[in-house]
Amino acid sequence: MKKILFSLLLFAFFGQLSAQTNPVITAFLQNTTGIKGRHYVKNNSTPIQDNVLANVQSVQYSNTWSYIAATGIPAYITGPFLDGNPSLATAQTGYFKITLNPVKNTGTPTATTGGNIGVFINGVALFDYRDGVAWSTTANALCGGPGNPPCAGGPGSVNAWNRDAIPAERVGFDCAKAHPAMGNYHHHQNPSAFSLDLAVISNVCDLYPADGLYAIDATKHSPLIGFAYDGFPIYGAYGFKNTDGTGGITRIKSSYQLRNITDRTLHADGTDVADGPVVSATYPLGYFREDYEYVAHTETDYLDEHNGRFCITPEYPNGIYCYFATVDENWNSTYPYVVGPTFYGIKNGSKVQTISETVTTYTPAVGTGESIANDLSISVFPNPSGDFFAVQTAGLLREKATINLYDLSGKLMQTSQIQPGSTISYLDARTLYSGMYLISVTVEGVVIATKNVVVE
Repeated sequence: MKKILFSLLLFAFFGQLSAQTNPVITAFLQNTTGIKGRHYVKNNSTPIQDNVLANVQSVQYSNTWSYIAATGIPAYITGPFLDGNPSLATAQTGYFKITLNPVKNTGTPTATTGGNIGVFINGVALFDYRDGVAWSTTANALCGGPGNPPCAGGPGSVNAWNRDAIPAERVGFDCAKAHPAMGNYHHHQNPSAFSLDLAVISNVCDLYPADGLYAIDATKHSPLIGFAYDGFPIYGAYGFKNTDGTGGITRIKSSYQLRNITDRTLHADGTDVADGPVVSATYPLGYFREDYEYVAHTETDYLDEHNGRFCITPEYPNGIYCYFATVDENWNSTYPYVVGPTFYGIKNGSKVQTISETVTTYTPAVGTGESIANDLSISVFPNPSGDFFAVQTAGLLREKATINLYDLSGKLMQTSQIQPGSTISYLDARTLYSGMYLISVTVEGVVIATKNVVVE
């Protein structure tokens, strides 16, 4: 009897130990320092401080599920939404419920839907490509969404031509490439700021600067940035070229491409459907999801029809199926953006308001400055400057970074911070004398980078 009891205790101990190394539990950015959200309003470039905690408030887990409590508010500044969206990013309730043991769906793939289809590690929701607007083939006009008549069949109905939110709603995305739906702030795409792309396609960051969850670093494997509702992990834009973790770092590419069409009469599989609008300046190619076709590739750095592949990653050294937030060579988002149009695994995740099983609360370990230094690179721009210095991290910052500006005598002139789940901070150069200064970046008491800067 004693041997049986000892064996059960040993099994429980190692089961808990295994659970606490599962990234679905450990990867989330828990707010342990009281960081609160901020937002812009139109025509005011000074952010407003909110009284809402940012990032993730707690992670609890059972033998099979992880429960992530989050307000849905990021550490980076949200808004404004310049398409007339009256909503602000507001605090959400409940838990994201994600399986600890994702499984491939061997049957008919489950299509992604409007609304939450996953969660980023800062507790912000992931939506798929759509925005709830489609083409009404009876009215020969757009239907659904604000300002349009309802689509036949109501919300969620199947339509022949469904609008792609990324090109259609670009003017309504904030600097971090996100916006709210009834207060539910969410990303449809790679959560890195417009201003960080190699070719900038929105000027919203000019007046309302913010950042995003992470900054792309083409020299390193992308950080783990979230989980889909089938439990499989989501990475950013770059990974190992080969699925076995070899081949160097490369941009991981979508296998979807725009079709060569001028009329919208057939789907990519040849299905004859009710006609959509002809391709035009008003409805350009790529305006609707059905403007894309999937073309399988043999190259290992291209993804499958779900926008994922099996791969070795730093968090999963034994390998797992992974989704990627795909971008083009200019780092602009490319369809299907993150997950979709179907899930690879069995979609069993959801948003729940209560937990109905016994769970354990996960306490995150504190990172070390040395380990963080290996994961981050720091850039300072513009340099020289007479206005401001922006200190930018490439990669994902999991711990608070302190930015100190010293003169050449070692006197501390200014200090600022970059919060976990953000990428950028600013130092004001307008009050400084001309000359050379030193910027020092410190995490957990360890200096991870120093940069010489010149004030003009």
